[in-house]
Amino acid sequence: MPDSENLRLLLCEMGNHIRRALAETRMAADEASAVAHETAADTIYAIDRISEQAISEWFDSQWPSEEPVQVIMEGLEDDDPLTFPRGTPVDHTRWRCIIDPIDGTRGIMYDKRSAWALAGLAPQRGDATRLSDITIAAMTELPVSKQWRADQYSAVIGAGLVGTAIDVLRGTSHAIEPRPSRATDFRHGFASFSKFFPEGRVLTSQVEARLWDELHGLGSSKTPVVFDDQYISTGGQFHELLVGHDRLIADLRPLLLAHAGLETSLTCHPYDCAAWPVLREAGIVFEDLDGNFPDAPLDTTSPVGWIAYANTTLANLARPAIQRAIREVLGK
Repeated sequence: MPDSENLRLLLCEMGNHIRRALAETRMAADEASAVAHETAADTIYAIDRISEQAISEWFDSQWPSEEPVQVIMEGLEDDDPLTFPRGTPVDHTRWRCIIDPIDGTRGIMYDKRSAWALAGLAPQRGDATRLSDITIAAMTELPVSKQWRADQYSAVIGAGLVGTAIDVLRGTSHAIEPRPSRATDFRHGFASFSKFFPEGRVLTSQVEARLWDELHGLGSSKTPVVFDDQYISTGGQFHELLVGHDRLIADLRPLLLAHAGLETSLTCHPYDCAAWPVLREAGIVFEDLDGNFPDAPLDTTSPVGWIAYANTTLANLARPAIQRAIREVLGK
């Protein structure tokens, strides 16, 4: 059996390679935001091409040939297999690695907010391979140009979480520990529902309003007691939970957009959630609306809806209220 620790380190090294490639090829906002092409999963911008090339170069030179792997990645179509060593038949690979090279493209291409490189590794089970099969994961911060520190979190299921802060100017690093919130309610804290785009925003806001009215009473205070933050990056949202900034984040776009009759690819996909083991090892509750694991095929197109709570107390408090709010809004 392969050494899981070595594979974890490899995913971290890949993330660092992507970070360096972006730093070395800074693009002006109008250049970075040029549309390269459209896929079934998302819009691919010019900046995405930098990371895609960096990943191919890295796998060619760094991935161990004795651990043949299939790469599933945003920017690649599911029917166009990419394997390393190059040309290895998919059914001869041992691993399926799902990657989001730049999760948060829209923020980083305007130098507005960090993006994240996400990677998850699962034993190869062909088309039966699912998000729940991921056993090793890493998420690497891709910082804006004025930022000197980039954080990285990685995990092997059952073996704990490794956190590292990297000084991108000096090349030094030191260990960091995740500190998810220990709050027992949501008062005076951040708790957000993903509504990055106009599509579906009204339904999402209706769910939020019912939730917070039930739990804490809308208008019960002269000032708001629950704060919202829209970080257009699943990896970024995971980070906010890990470091204690946010107490709850929910991405219900697949459910709400479908109810609204909107056909859009702008939902969360399996590659966005590739680093979910990091949350698990930090003690964060990561589930679907029914309280189960938000599973999906390990591909680039399946929609994934999820809710993450900083701790089990918050999950037990909010879960039934969210379920009631959904039923009220959707008339179920």
